[in-house]
Amino acid sequence: QVQLVESGGGSVQVGGSLRLSCTVSGLSVSSGCMAWFRQAAGKEREGVVLINRTGRTTYANSVKGRFTISQDNAENTLYLQMNSLSPEDTAMYYCAAAATGVPCLLARGLFSYWGQGTQVTVSS
Repeated sequence: QVQLVESGGGSVQVGGSLRLSCTVSGLSVSSGCMAWFRQAAGKEREGVVLINRTGRTTYANSVKGRFTISQDNAENTLYLQMNSLSPEDTAMYYCAAAATGVPCLLARGLFSYWGQGTQVTVSS
């Protein structure tokens, strides 16, 4: 059974930083397609960044240069370092994993496994 559990969300001021964690069980973060998505109130869930099994990353334009995805294979944990946060980054952040054999693209419908989400709130 695949489980993803996010943590690390919270409230920060504009320009602040947060690091989100996603602890994974039931699959290996190093051998699959892993991603972070976010969903702001009243908006569609959108892809933030993904990392594939070769380490290739794809970032949404809105977070390039500010967010960094990484993984700890020994801990089987995915991270999202978020810097220079703005109110537009306020959202529920979700960790996601794709099933084996699915194309590794930053599209919500391609991901089968989801965490429960962690809230990030950025205030001015």
